[in-house]
Formats: sequence, C-alpha cells, structure tokens
Amino acid sequence: MVRITAIKTQIRTPGIIGLAARDSARLDEMSVHNRQAERLLGNALVILCFLAPGLSGRAAAQTPAKEGRATKAWAVAHQPQRLVNGGAVAFRVKAPPGLQSLRGRWLDHDVDFVLDSRTAAWWGLAGVSLHTRPGTYPLELKGVSERGDEVSIQRKFAIMAGKYRSIAVQVAKKFTEPDPEQLRKIGEDKAIKDKAFAGSTAERKWAGNFVAPVKATVSDVFGTRRTFNGRVQSTHQGLDYAAGAGTEVSAVNSATVLLARPLYFEGNCVVLDHGQGLLTLYMHLSALKVKEGEQVERGQLIGLVGGTGRATGPHLHLGVRWQGEYLDPSVLLGLRLP
Repeated sequence: MVRITAIKTQIRTPGIIGLAARDSARLDEMSVHNRQAERLLGNALVILCFLAPGLSGRAAAQTPAKEGRATKAWAVAHQPQRLVNGGAVAFRVKAPPGLQSLRGRWLDHDVDFVLDSRTAAWWGLAGVSLHTRPGTYPLELKGVSERGDEVSIQRKFAIMAGKYRSIAVQVAKKFTEPDPEQLRKIGEDKAIKDKAFAGSTAERKWAGNFVAPVKATVSDVFGTRRTFNGRVQSTHQGLDYAAGAGTEVSAVNSATVLLARPLYFEGNCVVLDHGQGLLTLYMHLSALKVKEGEQVERGQLIGLVGGTGRATGPHLHLGVRWQGEYLDPSVLLGLRLP
C-alpha cells in the first residue's frame, strides 16, 4: 500500500503597507518553495497511478452511477406488443457498439441472442408457458464486450391472461379407454418422442419469418380445453387447419427432421428441429415425405394431410414446442424476424 505524506507549506504574508525590496525578495523565495511543493505532490500522485493502473476505471465501472448511464443506452422491445400465457415472443435488443455476445434469462429459460448485422440489433426467440400466471416478469440480459468486459441489465415486462375456449369432442373409444396393448404402444411412443425432443440442437437453424405449412383456414385454435367423449379432458396444444386429405404440407422454416414415423395419438408425424430449443410438429399426415436426419428448407414438402391417429377427420395439426413448452403457432407465424 502506498502512503502519501501531504506536504504543507506555511506561508506568512507580510503587511502590504511599506513593502520594500527585501519584502519582494522574500516573496520570490516563498514562490520557489511553493513550486517545489507542487512538484513533489504531483510526483507522488504519478507513483500511485503507476502502482495501481486501471484502478479508477474498474471502480467507476462498478459504481451505480456509471452503470445507470451505461444501461440507458440499451433499448429492449418485444413482439407481439401484448404478451399472454401460451404465446411466443421475440425480443429485440439495441445495445451500445462493441458488444461481442449476448444471452438472456426469461421465465427460468435461457434465451440465445443473435446479432442481425443489417440492423445492428440482437434478436432472441422465446415463449411464455400456458401455465404462467398474469404478472410482471424480468428479462435478464448479460453481454460481453470485445474487450472482455461484462455488462448486465434487466427489463421487466407484463404478461396478460390469454382467452381460451372449451369444447366437447367425440372420438373412437380406443383413444379415451385404451386396452393394455394400446397402453404399451402409447408408452413406447412417449419414450420415442422424449428421445427425439432431447436431441434438439442449440445451434440456430431458422432464418427469417415462419410461414404457414398449408394454405387453408384454421378450424381450431391453440389452448382450447377439450372434453373427449364426455370424460377425458386435455388442452389443445396446437393449431388445426381444415385442409383436405392429400394437401401438401411444407416446413415452416429451415430445420433438421428429428422424427418422421407413425405414432398412436399423433398418427403419421413429423417433428422438425429449428435450433435453440424450438421444434414444430406436424400430425395426422396421410404420407411422410421426409426421413429422420434430413435437412429441410422453409417451404419444402414434408408430408400430406390426412386423418391418422386421434383425429375426427382429415386435417393438419401444427404444434410449436420451445424448450419443453407448447406455444401458440399463430403467434410464432405472426412474428417479423430477421
């Protein structure tokens, strides 16, 4: 530790009246002493800065005042403007220049951000669980600059309650009261799906907007509470399109085929991995047009509409799954993304 002893110079000022030559000489001598004291004090300060380089910069970076000024340069926005439980959300972050990487934490999920060079904005795709209660929730952001400095900010956003309806549906008895053999098949399918879901990659594969998989009207929306045959209750975790049998189904965005096979409830099913924990599911197909492990592009044919599995008739069920949470596909399809 460096100690600096303050140098005190006592100055006695003679009376102004009757100043003579000797008084002027004494003043000149005192001025010389003052300059010497200033040089000694300046040298001591230089030594202190040399022994502790960068100390003032680190301390200033940790002070609330500078942190507040720095974070004011950040702008965080989201799509859609109204966030509800069960909805997808795209965060757009404008940060000060020189940021090397950015990651986030939202509703106990990690959010990966990618820089869009055209707009110099960072984009992260996330979602809100259907079970999330209305309230205000924080988005925590942590970035690293090109120099390796870390910065953290937090912004809070309100989540509203979505409005979801209830309906009654009649299906074959085997889908509400399966026998032992059917239960075994259901258990096998669950293991297959769990393994496929776990194989999702963290690398982003999607690019730009997500597009509808078919050209057809929507026959049932996400979040509908269904009662099957007056007994079994479930929540509709996707979007149904009233497309006729044989209608071509295309990928909503670039992806890897995780699953392409028949399942008990889903019928002929395709699961696409878009990266960053985002999957899309296409159910009740009459035919599969892709194989597991295949790379597909947005708009590429992946299957044909059918009525296989637990279905009341030919239609396409589109599901969106983000880090284990099912989200409303219509919200994802409505986002404007880089």
